[in-house]
Amino acid sequence: MSVSNVQGISLPGFDEPLFFNRELSWLEFNDRVLREGLSPAVPLLERLRFLAIVDSNLEEFLMIRVAGLKQQIQAGIRQADLAGLTPEEQLARIRERIRRLLWEQQQGICEVLEALAREGLEVVWRSNWRGEDRSALHSYWAAELLPSLTPLAITELNPAPLLAGQQLHVALWTSATRGNASIERIIAIPIPSQFPRFVALPGDRIQRFALLEEVVLEFAEDLVPGQKILGAGTFVVIRDADVAIQDEDARDLLETVEEAVLARRRRRPVCLYVSAEMPEKLRNWLASWFELQPSETFEVAGILRPSSFHALIQRVGFHHLRYPEWPPQVPAVFHQTQDLWEAIAEQDILLVHPYESFEPIIQLIQQAAEDPNVLAIKQTLYRTSGDSPIVQALAEAAAKGKEVTVIVELKARFDEARNVHWARLLEDAGCHVIYGIAGLKIHAKALLIVRRESDRIRRYVHLSTGNYNEKTAKVYSDIGFLSCDRELAADVASLFNMLTGSSEPTRWYKITVEPRQLKRRFLDLIAREAMAAAASDSPGLIMAKVNALEDPDIIQALYQASQMGVKIHLNVRGICCLRPGIPGLSENIEVRSIVDRYLEHARIFYFYNRGDEEVYLSSADWMRRNLDRRIEILWPITDPNLRRRLIKMLEIYFADNVKAYRLLPNGTYERVPPGPDPVRAQEKLYLQAVEAAKLAELSPLRFHPLEPPEDSG
Repeated sequence: MSVSNVQGISLPGFDEPLFFNRELSWLEFNDRVLREGLSPAVPLLERLRFLAIVDSNLEEFLMIRVAGLKQQIQAGIRQADLAGLTPEEQLARIRERIRRLLWEQQQGICEVLEALAREGLEVVWRSNWRGEDRSALHSYWAAELLPSLTPLAITELNPAPLLAGQQLHVALWTSATRGNASIERIIAIPIPSQFPRFVALPGDRIQRFALLEEVVLEFAEDLVPGQKILGAGTFVVIRDADVAIQDEDARDLLETVEEAVLARRRRRPVCLYVSAEMPEKLRNWLASWFELQPSETFEVAGILRPSSFHALIQRVGFHHLRYPEWPPQVPAVFHQTQDLWEAIAEQDILLVHPYESFEPIIQLIQQAAEDPNVLAIKQTLYRTSGDSPIVQALAEAAAKGKEVTVIVELKARFDEARNVHWARLLEDAGCHVIYGIAGLKIHAKALLIVRRESDRIRRYVHLSTGNYNEKTAKVYSDIGFLSCDRELAADVASLFNMLTGSSEPTRWYKITVEPRQLKRRFLDLIAREAMAAAASDSPGLIMAKVNALEDPDIIQALYQASQMGVKIHLNVRGICCLRPGIPGLSENIEVRSIVDRYLEHARIFYFYNRGDEEVYLSSADWMRRNLDRRIEILWPITDPNLRRRLIKMLEIYFADNVKAYRLLPNGTYERVPPGPDPVRAQEKLYLQAVEAAKLAELSPLRFHPLEPPEDSG
């Protein structure tokens, strides 16, 4: 099916769909991650990290996106998407693409492991174990593993045991003689996650490791005495995790979310990974037992669940096999004063993470908890770390009698259990905890601190493109914004009142929040640029940096702006359903993507606006889920210096010729050709942060004399 007329856009003579399929576009993103793992220019342990990320990315994709397509098929949905593909056609193409990805990934893993062995970090296959290796491993097996493992005769147990999704298993095909009959069994052995995947082997000069599953395979006969092992292998089942949380009528959302998390364990299988050495009979039997088709089984000629390679990557030493350290810099403004309140009150502040430290945000909340002048703290929490200092500070603030309101989004996928834990801890501490809004996810990142100062009340605001998570702030590229602007603070206060009191703000001064308004605002900004370009000799310009571009209304608006002559530069990390470079439609649109050591996560939007340039930051991507089903924030950057800084950042991203890819009209990506002067955006941004910090250190501290109190007589 060809879609050449979508929502009013027509292109005579062009027979291809005007939109790329979302799922296939995501797989192209994972392929770009894979390219980093295959690149000889990337340090070895960093290559291994990228290859591990490919696996964890793919598992989540299977659990959510592929599971969702299977649900559509089971529901009898046959409608094609905007790319002209039915759910069945999408699944067929997805499986074919995944097989190619897995083959290249395993080739890359073998290449990297061979190179690591030459560097003194070796994974030793079972066929290469020495005598002393086998002896040491047998001792480990007898003392540690054997008492802990549980063989499950899944052909005979009734009811059938529940084999956990994403867990590594060893499968045995055995036979035993009972009288004159030979009984065959299929036995599954779950590999406990509390044991290290890489088992240390004897070695003086180098670090050598065996794979845990190979230890189990080697000594598996001890688990099934009296039975003969006819064949064996390893497998991982991936289960459907696309559990919808029905919150509209839920009386206790905490319990509803907990039940949904538990329900994932029993969801139907989506696919099966099996090791290449597994006999065909055993492989087919497992697929049948899980009620999967042969097309839903992926054979892996190598290591299953390479996401566990993080244990090797983090080994002490081997610094030359990693990226050089880029320690986060203290933002220049905080070199000038030790008083956070004073710094924010004097000027708006941008924090570009992880080049600049996230620590000032933690300190701000901790100081607010301790400061007797702070009256109230209000904050949204979407994803946080397991031992979050921010949550601890909020709990301490409530314990000290401050009014603390926390909006915890319980429905943040795969973080539900952690968020339930934090919600209960905060409630116990005396915080007012709100569990989100029925039917919508709260994805906005906002903090409001109310403080008494002299004879006035001042409100401090922090807004961010990323989460309040000090761990991901070290590896995600995000932007935080601190301000005391009265109108902005009034808007953020109205946002919290809307979320906690179901009130409707009479007006918004600066921010755009509600889903329909947010999309309308973006469409208006794009249309304004198109109209300006059509009415003048100077073409308009739009630059945007997002994680994903999938919303068809936004794509249509960008197509129309391109037809009006607007130059559009898009930096889209992941999914991009827009087809660039089509004459008469999108020849003025360029799409680039950067994959480097940090995960690109910031959302920045620039509009030329006839020379009166506007720059916005947001928590939202250009996706339907963000613009239709979430509470997000879009806010303008009005300070000219900060606005210029963000524009220069965008220009640096579009100048990258080291880690950047360009989206072609056929949906594939190619590396941007290197120029005479290499530009690596992330490296340049880090060096800028270092230079700014050095200059700030050399600048004298600002001293402010105390003014005498006003004469009250």
